[in-house]
Amino acid sequence: MKIAIVSTDGKNVNDHFGKAERFLIYEAGAAGLTSITELKISCLSTGDQSHQFDAARFESVAQALEGCKRVYSTRIGDRPRQELEKRGIMPVIFEGPIAAIRATDD
Repeated sequence: MKIAIVSTDGKNVNDHFGKAERFLIYEAGAAGLTSITELKISCLSTGDQSHQFDAARFESVAQALEGCKRVYSTRIGDRPRQELEKRGIMPVIFEGPIAAIRATDD
């Protein structure tokens, strides 16, 4: 199963989904995580607290996550969460070491 992780340091899940400038993509299996690639993206958030959900901006982020079953981040807004779920991607709220993630984590 492919998973995406929001990380600024490559070692920890440590950032908000909307602030992600990259996703670390892993294959998660019984033996643990195997790194596949790093996908750089334009973050969903504009930094403006009053910004509205931008469907076109979200679409480019969602395309980067194509094929992933889960995305791990420290936080995610309601609308992005709902849109990911519609695409069959489960957002997982998690903060801590990437090494602690297991294929069976929910």
